[in-house]
Amino acid sequence: MDANGKPAVVAGSGLVLTVLAASQFLMTLDSSVMNVSMATVAEDLGTPITGIQTAITLYTLVMATLMITGGKLGTIMGRRRAFALGLVVYGAGSLVTATAPNLPVLLIGWSLLEGMGAALIMPAIVALVAANFPPERRPAAYGLVAASGAMAVAAGPLIGGAVTTFASWRYVFVGEVVLVVPILLALGRIRDVPAAKTRLDLVGSALSVVSLGMLVFGVLRSGEWGWIRPEAGGPELLGLSPVLWLLVGGLLTLFGFLRWETHLAATGGEPLLDPGILDNRRLTGGLSMFFAQFTVQAAVFFTVPLFLSVVLELNALQTGLRLVPLSVALLLAAAGIPALRPRASPRRVVRFGLTSMIIGILLLAAGMDPGAAAGVVAVPMVLMGFGLGALASQLGAVTVSAVPDSRSAEVGGLQNTATNLGASLGTALVGSVLIATLSTWVMAGLRDDPAVPASVQERATTELAAGVPFLSDTQLASALADATVPETVADDVLALNAEARLEALRVAFGVTALLAIAALFRTGRVPREPVGAQDDARR
Repeated sequence: MDANGKPAVVAGSGLVLTVLAASQFLMTLDSSVMNVSMATVAEDLGTPITGIQTAITLYTLVMATLMITGGKLGTIMGRRRAFALGLVVYGAGSLVTATAPNLPVLLIGWSLLEGMGAALIMPAIVALVAANFPPERRPAAYGLVAASGAMAVAAGPLIGGAVTTFASWRYVFVGEVVLVVPILLALGRIRDVPAAKTRLDLVGSALSVVSLGMLVFGVLRSGEWGWIRPEAGGPELLGLSPVLWLLVGGLLTLFGFLRWETHLAATGGEPLLDPGILDNRRLTGGLSMFFAQFTVQAAVFFTVPLFLSVVLELNALQTGLRLVPLSVALLLAAAGIPALRPRASPRRVVRFGLTSMIIGILLLAAGMDPGAAAGVVAVPMVLMGFGLGALASQLGAVTVSAVPDSRSAEVGGLQNTATNLGASLGTALVGSVLIATLSTWVMAGLRDDPAVPASVQERATTELAAGVPFLSDTQLASALADATVPETVADDVLALNAEARLEALRVAFGVTALLAIAALFRTGRVPREPVGAQDDARR
């Protein structure tokens, strides 16, 4: 600390920021890499593609459910030690995944070990930024760390496509092990936050894991099982989709968790999460913006690659290259706004970011026409990147500045829980919208056309039910050829499929824009004053 009681600038702070940003990139990379390599991984491990989808789901589930507990463990053992332990667990998981001979080993290495490691690392990153940078430099630091995570989502398809195409998907995880080593070696340069004398609330941990697990798992399965009414061929409970029961059970358990934490706080116990922290207007404003950002971000990163890879039939490398403008704009905004306007109002910057994202999404919706080419995403991706970068430059500093630095790991757990819940909801919600729109257009059109053979109808139904939102022209043409459909009928079916895909994308982008607009109504909770000014005023 300096003479004013603020964290002094650490010598070699560039190295500190590089280490923390690289760790955030590493934690976020896995899912986006695996999404483009699922078919190859499934074939290599001798498992159906649903097995790989399960691994991706479980990775998100483990990570999301343990974030609050991981933040508390960082408080108990010290943030740097928790960070190091998380890296060791994560690196071990990556090594197990790289050598996995079958699906069960992949689930242990990737879904379990890497998810547990990430739950220790990500809250610690938030706390270590607060410990190593003074308040006036935190917006830039948090912005670059958050930008590295968003860039991993954008770069994942490019990296995964290149490595899988020219080598093996296993080298992605070997590369993660290699990257873990220098990060561990550099930890000595990072100022630690001393461990606090407290205990882990085991009952609260169990309730938080169960409640968040039910909520996240329900959202992730909504596309396959349906939100309320069960999908055809899917499971049901008392005539309703299991998703509804999971959400109801998760919310009730979450209520029980909050009541238990309130009881501990009132009786002098040591709660996992002090419920009083949720009365903090600045904190809840920042958390709600994190949730909104990742909901919209996940929806865009789900739909745009579908347009590029399915509608335009670009390969993974070509798809990844079309997302590069977003990464560049995101990095420029996340680093540039704090550098050029260090005293900018966080509320204005957040509103600018959301507005930029809304305009970009609406341009995407308007560009979905039969003559659309890959270039239609260029300007929207730049606008999305600037918007995401603007939010990234402010939100981390806003949430952490809302509480004393000693509670930054606790805030880190809440922050990463909000982002994981938002990402899960964004993907699931937009996926449901796509499937519903396609069901209205494609399935009705195919069933109403007596010239379309039953085998083609069955193929389309199977593809949609399996969780693949689109059939490309090549896939559908192959199905029509296998069914020996007359050429004139095949042309009509292909035209219907193309029209339905674009309509589904328009609706999905429209819903995403509405989500971003709704977030504007919560920006009143984001403070007007820059973070450094807030801290000075409180002193």
